[in-house]
Amino acid sequence: MKNLSLKLEDNIFLETEKIVLRVKKNRNRYFNEAIELYNKLHRRNLLSKQLSKESKLVSADSLKALAEFEKLKDED
Repeated sequence: MKNLSLKLEDNIFLETEKIVLRVKKNRNRYFNEAIELYNKLHRRNLLSKQLSKESKLVSADSLKALAEFEKLKDED
């Protein structure tokens, strides 16, 4: 494990302390779970952006292939 020094805004710290007491977790566990969730959110957003970008790159080729299939269908 890595040790960190963390500066939190007072209002965030106070809200966190209230929640930690209510959910009966220690502060360290709470922060680890929160950061893990935040990382998953960002990984998902980055993947979504990557897929969108790659989809745009192949869309022209997909439309060409569709047009070719349409021509074959019309020839039958």
